[in-house]
Amino acid sequence: MTVTSLTLTSRDGFEFGAVRAEPAGARKGGLILVQEIFGINSFMLDAARRFAAEGYEVLVPSMFDRQKPGFAREDHSAEAIAEGGGHARANGLDAAMSDIGACIDALERPVYITGFCYGGSIAYLVACRLSGIMAASAYYGSLLPTFKAEVPKCPVIAHFGRLDAHIPMEGVEAFRTARHDVSVYVYEAGHGFARQRSDDHDATSDALAFKRTLDLFSDAVR
Repeated sequence: MTVTSLTLTSRDGFEFGAVRAEPAGARKGGLILVQEIFGINSFMLDAARRFAAEGYEVLVPSMFDRQKPGFAREDHSAEAIAEGGGHARANGLDAAMSDIGACIDALERPVYITGFCYGGSIAYLVACRLSGIMAASAYYGSLLPTFKAEVPKCPVIAHFGRLDAHIPMEGVEAFRTARHDVSVYVYEAGHGFARQRSDDHDATSDALAFKRTLDLFSDAVR
């Protein structure tokens, strides 16, 4: 499967890197895949190839290029979490929206979005704040409870792990109560359950969440 690097110009004029995975077979649409706080590492490349194998042209933006161009960490140590989390906070939401906006502009319609952890939060906010997204699937985004008052402009599903030490279930239930327009799924798993090859991976939960995501995307165009 062909994976290439490219440079995009954000809606605010900043140039940043991205990775594109070409779809296998007939193209079903464009998919923006937003990274975890660890950058475009091998786990995100695996995720891009996985969606591309289902027929999606996948675009993975390097979200922290304003802080550290090409930042990527393979480990999930406390130091890596602190570094990636610092970049996420420094980058802010306005820059993130500008970069994702450039990804929307770069892809032929229909365009979907998904993301993991930090990327799950960004995917939800994009669904609420930007136009041009057909559907969004947000994986364990810790900011969803904080932004539960924001209204999605497209169909959205959200995935959480009941055993996630980073996202209290009280916040998940508050989000579910506030957002009856979002399908919220809770899995018997922890944070990072969809990160294949990692210690956090839960195969059963991952497979079900992936199926629900693909179903969401295909149903959105019917």
